[in-house]
Amino acid sequence: MGRAIRVVSFGECMLELQGEAFGAMRQTFGGDTLNTAVYLARCGARHGISVDYATALGDDALSSGLMTRWAAEGLGLGCVRRIAGRLPGLYLIEVDASGERRFSYWREQAAARAYFEAPTTPLEEEEAHIDALYFSGISLAILPAAGRQRLLALAGRVRARGAMVAFDNNYRPRLWQGAAAARDAFAAATDVATLALMTLDDEQALAGELDAATQLKNTLALACAEVVVKRGALPTLVRAGSAGPVEVPTLHVPKVVDTTAAGDSFAGAYLAARLSGATPEQAAHAGNLLAARVVQQRGALIDPSAMADLME
Repeated sequence: MGRAIRVVSFGECMLELQGEAFGAMRQTFGGDTLNTAVYLARCGARHGISVDYATALGDDALSSGLMTRWAAEGLGLGCVRRIAGRLPGLYLIEVDASGERRFSYWREQAAARAYFEAPTTPLEEEEAHIDALYFSGISLAILPAAGRQRLLALAGRVRARGAMVAFDNNYRPRLWQGAAAARDAFAAATDVATLALMTLDDEQALAGELDAATQLKNTLALACAEVVVKRGALPTLVRAGSAGPVEVPTLHVPKVVDTTAAGDSFAGAYLAARLSGATPEQAAHAGNLLAARVVQQRGALIDPSAMADLME
């Protein structure tokens, strides 16, 4: 077997509380790019894909505990930056009877926001050894302007070497000072990305476009070589190169328990499949399979035993 394919996922992982306010709580961890990294590591291990997670943490016990758990999931930690006196962020998930989520966040002083507040970072020092870089709209949102430019410049250099740059839109309005700033950042990200993983609802919210058909046309026309559009229960659309979009059916789920990490798990399985040689259509099918499995269980990261057949 040749050298392992090395993927780095950049973003923020927070402490996660699941439950009801003033009721019983379960403590775990999660974050969009961390969730994707874990699912990518699980699905990609048999194909020789290694996954690093790049973020900043504090020098506290909670941060050390997060790193221990990430390592247990098979993630490389060489791109983690630890900052004395800082802490990880925290969020609470409340899930209603239909499986939809409500989030409350405590993240303004989280260490991840300060990742690029140094002359150089572990991620930048490792860029020559990265075969694929993955980041999201949330990755961009948590960074100050200078850090955002550092990340995008890094992505440009990675792409220039012929490596994959994957961007997942994940638009969260509350993280941005305004939609215009988010649109500018997202445009810069899709300009540098080779693969765009886009949720249509988020695209509509960002653009202020009420008509789904119009937004779909605009999203499929992005300059990225490969565009994937997720549309909930509707078929996923994949457009590669100049070819027309291909529909990939989603799976019927008898009961949605929790939609947390549906898109993150899709991205992990999609990237694992593409990096192991699958076609975009095959990769979208793999993503839909895993997402359907994930939404039938609670929490962002389901037990590996619940997806063992998808890892084989």
